[in-house]
Amino acid sequence: MHLIDLGIFVVYMLAMLGVGYFFMKKNTDQEDYYVGGRSIGSWHIGLSVVATDVGGGFSIGLGGLGFVMGLSGSWMLFTGLLGAWLAAVVLIPRVKSDPAFAKFFTFPQIIGHLFNGKAAKLAALICFLGYLGFTSSQLLAGAKLASGTFEGLDLHVALMIMGAIAVVYTVMGGLKAVIYTDTIQWIILMSGLMFIGIPIAYNYVGGWDGIHSTLPQEFFSFGNLTWQDFTNWGITIIPIWFVGMTLYQRIFASRDVKSAKKAWFIAGLFEWPIMAMLGVSLGLLSRVAVEQGALEGYTIAMDPEMGLPVLLSQILPAGILGLMMSAYFSAVLSTADSCLMAASGNLTTDLLGDFFKGKSLKQEMRISQLSTLAIGIVAIVIAWQMTEVLSLMLYSYAFMVSGLLVPVIAGLFFNQRNPKAAIASMIAGGSLTAGLSIFEVPLPLGLDANLFGLLLSLMTFVSVVLINKNTKELENHYD
Repeated sequence: MHLIDLGIFVVYMLAMLGVGYFFMKKNTDQEDYYVGGRSIGSWHIGLSVVATDVGGGFSIGLGGLGFVMGLSGSWMLFTGLLGAWLAAVVLIPRVKSDPAFAKFFTFPQIIGHLFNGKAAKLAALICFLGYLGFTSSQLLAGAKLASGTFEGLDLHVALMIMGAIAVVYTVMGGLKAVIYTDTIQWIILMSGLMFIGIPIAYNYVGGWDGIHSTLPQEFFSFGNLTWQDFTNWGITIIPIWFVGMTLYQRIFASRDVKSAKKAWFIAGLFEWPIMAMLGVSLGLLSRVAVEQGALEGYTIAMDPEMGLPVLLSQILPAGILGLMMSAYFSAVLSTADSCLMAASGNLTTDLLGDFFKGKSLKQEMRISQLSTLAIGIVAIVIAWQMTEVLSLMLYSYAFMVSGLLVPVIAGLFFNQRNPKAAIASMIAGGSLTAGLSIFEVPLPLGLDANLFGLLLSLMTFVSVVLINKNTKELENHYD
């Protein structure tokens, strides 16, 4: 990388840290730090939602899908659009208009209101572990991007650098810094992909003739996937819109129901087709470049998720590369900081809430910042052990979804508020999905472990409710 690119990158990262410092001075309490004062507008929220949901991890992951399967990989984010719009129509009016939730900071607080304190603690633990893993995946995405861009930079060294920047920025800024910078970062990234990355990569590989003559026809088809691929993406990604802590924080941060719904519609449209097509198209172009032998030192056996950063690092001119890489790094930051905020909120509000009793507002802020710092350090350690971004993200998604979806749907929409059923279903669903994933158990028809975790969670919840109902009927009969 040219010195001018390195200089642009350094200045950009320092600017992000400066924004974090600015908002650190503005934040006065946990309401500012975790839910942005509950007064943020639709476009800022919407762009922050899509930046958080897609961000660096899905950007790199989408590039990997485009490298392996072509345009069909874009269907993964179509499930994001479905989830966003479904949540806008069904979830947001229920949550945002309920006065009981008006002062909440976190998703587990809703679980506590619907069921009881024990259920809330368990939900907080599941959320915390899930977002810890998700934060790790974003830091790994940033490290892959850095090591693929800066020649001679080791992946683990890159992880330490990216981790330090992301953690320090988040510790300082809180949710306001996250949301307002997300807007700018996402506009820069989208503009860079549309007007710089794709046009230059397209010409680099010889235009349409070069692309079409290099890759087999299935790379240009939207049907180059199995029904299992779409099903697995759907059952993992759509439900996250109903249990994602980062998303509830933004619902709480929105001005009102109308504003929140508009934000979710904006986010869904940016996920698919806009970001989906941009990401897989660049991944496809990197595959063409590798097949043509245009990326020196890289072959088809390379890590698919490295294709995109390597391509951009080799084709973009000095100055432009620095801007493009800064945009990608900021996308990573926009997701990593949100996930860190979610995990920190779970820890301080839900798991250690009693510790704050009697503390001043200044002490609350310092404890929140120290908690965020500690979580960030642990996330870096986890990322150090992993090699694939997309898998780590989907594992984290699946663990949260299979444990939390059934109780929140039952409590919010069906008025089934049995604490024993909620706790049992969370343990059963989350444990089964985690066990099947960790031990890589072969599953029927190639379906995702999350499907089986969700089914067990549902059966457990219904069974406990029916048992309790029958027990009460027997007690009433004998009384």
